[in-house]
Amino acid sequence: MNAPANLSAPINPGMDADTFEQFAEQLTRYVRERLIPAEAQVIAEDRVPEEIVNEMREMGLFGLSVPEEFGGAGLNMTQYARVVNIMAYAAPAYRSIFSINVGMFASALKNGATQAQKEEWYPRIAEGRIACFGLTEPGSGSDSAGLATSAVPDPDGNGWILNGTKRYITNAPYADVALIMARTNKEALPKNAHVSAFLVPMDSPGISRGSPDKKMGQAGSHICDIMLDDVRVPGDALLGGETGKGFVFAMKSLDNGRISVGAAATGYARRALDSALRYANERKAFGEPIANFQLIQQMLADSEIEIYAAESMMADVTARADRGENILVKAAAFKVFASEMCGRVVDRVVQVYGGAGYLAEYDAERFFRDARIYRIYEGTTQILQLQIAKHMLREWRENV
Repeated sequence: MNAPANLSAPINPGMDADTFEQFAEQLTRYVRERLIPAEAQVIAEDRVPEEIVNEMREMGLFGLSVPEEFGGAGLNMTQYARVVNIMAYAAPAYRSIFSINVGMFASALKNGATQAQKEEWYPRIAEGRIACFGLTEPGSGSDSAGLATSAVPDPDGNGWILNGTKRYITNAPYADVALIMARTNKEALPKNAHVSAFLVPMDSPGISRGSPDKKMGQAGSHICDIMLDDVRVPGDALLGGETGKGFVFAMKSLDNGRISVGAAATGYARRALDSALRYANERKAFGEPIANFQLIQQMLADSEIEIYAAESMMADVTARADRGENILVKAAAFKVFASEMCGRVVDRVVQVYGGAGYLAEYDAERFFRDARIYRIYEGTTQILQLQIAKHMLREWRENV
């Protein structure tokens, strides 16, 4: 049975606490004073302005979770989630552009890279080279173990030849490097031992990118297909230098990604609720602010309750991660609750706005569209429910 999150010290202290609090305050001001005012431009141009991307690089946002010896900030999971939560108060595109660097890509390096791979790739992503994570395929989304992309030994050297297509890959249109999951054995046992991971520069010959997909929301963030046609990579591109470990690395990285999504959904829900509070106090009906109406108050209160619950889950699961606990189930639980909670909050916010909430000139309808993806990527709610239940049943059976 897991101990309560406050009973033992973290094994990863992260950045000095006082220094981190100063950074968090600076970042909060940056989000409020720089990023939110630029949202209209991000939406109109469907991209984050390059000057803002460079500012984020200078602030070290692309290397938050990279160890200090490799040029990063060395944040622990608790600090990393707080940064994501703060950033998510603004439009999702801002978080998206660095989230793969500091989330799944950095996590995969930590969990599986050789020392040489860490020395090569950690400094690159810390300085702002953009990474993407190539797991999903046209025929394998939630069934990630069923991927078809192949990697076979290069007959002309000690490297590998990759072929296949990756789909819905965040940041792929402008990524500098991809972590590509590929089959290295058609029938390897135990289950998933056929999947290996490769560090692939996106300028490698044979790589092409599809056009950015049009999406329901999250303007300014981009996804597209990655096509690999006889892409040759050297032997040291194999993450960890060992075949059959890619699926394990991917799943461990997804724990990190799910915490990131949960933290983002929680931060965006807070932004939406703050907007509803302001609107409810400014909008008048029957001669008084609609904030005085009890059914409006109920929607506001329910939203505050649920955001507080998600914030508490975030604090707990990240503390457990920093103590080195296995957080697979709790990261999934947090992601499910936070993403579903955000969906309920933004729906209430549209309702508080009333007819105005359906109009594009108000933020409420954008919050509604932006939030929908949180319940899908890094594991759909339904897949994570199955995962949680599977582990619950396994634990029960082992203890009977």
